[in-house]
Amino acid sequence: HSHSLSPPPPSPMAAPSAAMRKKLQRKFRLRGFTLKVDALEEAAAFLARFPDAEDEALDLLLDELDKEPLKSSILDRDAVRRVVSLLVEAEEAVDAASPSATSVQSALRVVDSFVVPRFHYDPIKKVFYEHTGRLALHGEAGDKAALYRDRYQVLLQRLARDKYFSKPAFESVMTENESCEITSIQSLVGCTGRRWIMGVISQLEERQFYLEDLTGAVPIDLANAKITSGFFVENTVIVAEGELLSSGIFQVNTCGFPPLEDRETSLSLLMGLDFFGGGVIPTEEALRLSSLENKAVNDMFVILSDVWLDSYETMEKLGVVLDGYESVEVVPSLFVLMGNFCSRPCNLAFNSFEELRLQFGKLGEMIASRTRLKEHSRFLFIPGPDDAGPSKALPRCALPKYLIEELQKHIPNAIFVSNPCRVKFYTQEIVFFRQDLLYRMRRSCLIPPTTEETSDPFEHLVATITHQSHLCPLPLTVQPIIWNYDHCLRLYPTPDMIVLADKSEQKAFKYTGITCFNPGSFANDSTFAAYRPCTKEVELSALES
Repeated sequence: HSHSLSPPPPSPMAAPSAAMRKKLQRKFRLRGFTLKVDALEEAAAFLARFPDAEDEALDLLLDELDKEPLKSSILDRDAVRRVVSLLVEAEEAVDAASPSATSVQSALRVVDSFVVPRFHYDPIKKVFYEHTGRLALHGEAGDKAALYRDRYQVLLQRLARDKYFSKPAFESVMTENESCEITSIQSLVGCTGRRWIMGVISQLEERQFYLEDLTGAVPIDLANAKITSGFFVENTVIVAEGELLSSGIFQVNTCGFPPLEDRETSLSLLMGLDFFGGGVIPTEEALRLSSLENKAVNDMFVILSDVWLDSYETMEKLGVVLDGYESVEVVPSLFVLMGNFCSRPCNLAFNSFEELRLQFGKLGEMIASRTRLKEHSRFLFIPGPDDAGPSKALPRCALPKYLIEELQKHIPNAIFVSNPCRVKFYTQEIVFFRQDLLYRMRRSCLIPPTTEETSDPFEHLVATITHQSHLCPLPLTVQPIIWNYDHCLRLYPTPDMIVLADKSEQKAFKYTGITCFNPGSFANDSTFAAYRPCTKEVELSALES
């Protein structure tokens, strides 16, 4: 990349021999990869570093490529170079015998939304099976129906295991009123007495609510209902207890979201299914990784949202943060920078892409000038709701290549990923989502939330997304979702941590063992957060004004 006039250094990029080419192509093909010419040269150059251990080096390269969130199976030079630079870095780190640098390379797996496996539930066999085949970005009508059906079935199968809602094995032991077995809406007709139903809440006419399940819909009366915490938004699934009146309206006494299932229970039932993405970890390996995770006391993630590259003030503040972390004893292993990356929305009226591209380049220079961060920290970029991209629908793909090329020259191993995205640190599962959800969820509420347990809207938000097992349970008219990729927004099994970056005020809330936090808006409030994965502790931070 150098533009100086001095003669180029002797490069190891001698053209690979024909035998070598053949061998590489065969090995890559076996793993399902196709090599472009420039990628082949890049791979050959890497192997040339290990003349006496070529095969081992090749296997290592292939193993690492398997872990990368690749857009396609056809590899170009960039894809191979990214992995090579990681491996070379790891090797140099081993030489320097610093445990922290090596652990992070293997500890961290970033999963792009568009490669998260999709599962369907079979209600008869009571098992999940993986969807095979391609997923169209532009779905058909059936895909939209499947989005709701799949969401509903994930919650229904979870509820069916809940001790209160499961069918009693011995009718005689349980008295009539203790079991709360769910009645299908279709079979409510002619039922008297208290019943439990579960369905999607909707408002078909003004102030007339309905509950709909896979068998039918029934009008419900919520006037005197006692509700649990959370935002009852159209499209959320609720469980309601009440009775069917002779008028055909179901009068609700109490209603709430489906009960949670703890992570361990979900995982033990889904043994061997990779719901999170990033590969299934065999048990022995998981034990080894979790002991490493507990020892990784130095690892820290720094998370900033709303990093406006076009704002002089924001960039100045970012410089202060980077300087602060450059000077600590052990630098953070990961910086997560989330959008919006521009103070104005990148919509059709936006005409400063060239400037924004250069501002990304400037950011690259800023990071590269802090040598310790450049060497030991990874940088992860997640687009915000107003950043450049093909549409407003979720999940959003990574930032466009045009904008980030300048930055990549300075930070070649920066990671650009979708919104939302998932990160696996050893065994810990972390979900990052950048969306101004709080305001929109409050606006879309069908009934005001109860203040019995909490009046903090962030706590209501956390309760809603965890019980719904979905990051964005808003109506599709409010927030479009790519129908075939709705599964990327699901939170089942529940992750260990959810980062909900929102422009509302900074907050952290631990709910039933799940850590959720909003780092706040760095551009507006100078707030950000640091997270220590080994203790799951969040430090909410802010710059002194």
